[in-house]
Amino acid sequence: MSFFADLAYQFIDGEWRAGSGSWDIIDFNPYDQEKLASITVAGVDQVDAAYRAAERAQRDWALRNPYERRQVTERLLRLIEEREGEIVEALVLELGGTRVKAEYEVRLAKEFVREAIQLALRPQGRILPSPVDGKENRVYTRPVGVIGVVSPFNFPFLISLKSVAPALALGNAVVVKPNQNTPITGGGLIAKLFQDAGLPDGLLNVLITDIAEIGDALIEHPVPRVISFAGSDKVGRHVASVSAGHFKRVVLELSGNSALIVMDDADVDYAVDAAVFSRFVYQGQVCMAANRVLLDRAVEAEFTEKFVAKVAALRTGDPRDPRTQIGPLINTFQAEALTSLVDRAIAEGATALLRGRTEGNLVEPSVLAGLPADSALHGQELFGPVALLVPFDGEDEAVRIANDTPYGLSGAVHTANVERGARIAQRIETGMVHVNDGTVHDEPQVAFGGEKFSGIGRLNGESTVEAFTTQKWVSIQHGRTSFPF
Repeated sequence: MSFFADLAYQFIDGEWRAGSGSWDIIDFNPYDQEKLASITVAGVDQVDAAYRAAERAQRDWALRNPYERRQVTERLLRLIEEREGEIVEALVLELGGTRVKAEYEVRLAKEFVREAIQLALRPQGRILPSPVDGKENRVYTRPVGVIGVVSPFNFPFLISLKSVAPALALGNAVVVKPNQNTPITGGGLIAKLFQDAGLPDGLLNVLITDIAEIGDALIEHPVPRVISFAGSDKVGRHVASVSAGHFKRVVLELSGNSALIVMDDADVDYAVDAAVFSRFVYQGQVCMAANRVLLDRAVEAEFTEKFVAKVAALRTGDPRDPRTQIGPLINTFQAEALTSLVDRAIAEGATALLRGRTEGNLVEPSVLAGLPADSALHGQELFGPVALLVPFDGEDEAVRIANDTPYGLSGAVHTANVERGARIAQRIETGMVHVNDGTVHDEPQVAFGGEKFSGIGRLNGESTVEAFTTQKWVSIQHGRTSFPF
């Protein structure tokens, strides 16, 4: 099937519908600006229709045997495996990511679906003791109801499925709003796969729209009890504020400014490989990417020489070419904004050890050193192929620099002594740190999330169960209670 021709609609209550909004989202290939699809945005009326459909369908779905819910997820996995080549191609076209990146995203998405299959049977009830004679306390784990999911453009298929698949398996219904840069791979494609897997109508709805059309209707609506959002900290702050005002639970995966630390005893060649991947995978448009590479002065010269040489050899171009390692940024705005940040860093005193050119949305890698310590650029997320090299003297200074940012998502430490690495990792104020590895990792059973401005809550495994279920206490009094009056 042609994903971009057939799925460029809203998906509400099991039907593919034209949007009721007043304008169209144009879905472009970020490499060559080819028009992939034109989609009329959903209006506020369709937000209500989607949530009401989800609310109706969820009541019966929550009562279904969890083995039946599991079967739908099992069929979903088989469909992803059967259509994997088409899905990879769609990701390359819509995201501008390389084929290697697209294959990685689908491979990891399958692992998360496998975990969702198991989660269908994970919730368990408990019977707890009571200080009251004859009382039996039963604690039930129940689905929360309806969940609103807002996914980003960089891993749209994976991150949408990370919330959607387990939420449905646990007995919830879902309304998804994909990023307007990736409406098909983050929304319509997932709806089609679940539809073909036999998911009952109304349980999964996809709204392709924008705040300019619907305002805060997606998160203010009375039906959803949880909002799962992945994106920038600026938007995440707004989502959290509005959700709190309506007593909704939030799970926020937000921006990052990860540091990859290379200690004096590190394997330099290996650290270079890890740093290049951690900074430049998907053009650096990854929240876990290593914005800053911190170098002990004992290895600074050797690492810098090898790192710059390896980065200079990266091939920038058409992501459909299997030889390409750096594709385009998602749009012209992002390309121009990143180029301006590099210009600003150089104006502030940084040295460009490697300065990439910008042609359209293609931004070649840049490596900067010597950025003044008081530059605000050290503390912000650089969402593109730009690496900052920062020297340090000793473990304490490395930790101080790593923590000198409002973000706290991921990080890495390279050292010959793994216990030293674990000790340093404990001191870094992030949700995740990887010793002798890269900064970009996600696994289905391990809690994923950040500290500080990088998010609230966790997903994956038991964390997902906690995020998408609630507990209900039912007490049973065997015999009669004696009341004081």
